[in-house]
Amino acid sequence: MKNTLKIDTLVQEDGTEIKIEDLAPEQKYLHSQILDLSNKQRRVQFELDQVNASLSVFQKAFVDSLEQEETEENTKKESD
Repeated sequence: MKNTLKIDTLVQEDGTEIKIEDLAPEQKYLHSQILDLSNKQRRVQFELDQVNASLSVFQKAFVDSLEQEETEENTKKESD
């Protein structure tokens, strides 16, 4: 059974809502862990998106520099 988490209620797949305040202490703890880990997952994905974008920029700059170097070498050979 798949559940959906909200801040103040747990909504089960069948639409049944359970108030967080009605949960047992261990369930409240597990709920807090799930919320925290979900937030961390979003933060890590956000950071990964930034890393991937930056990596693409550096890879393109590297390829461009190799192409520039090759063009300069070809131009030098042609003038010799």
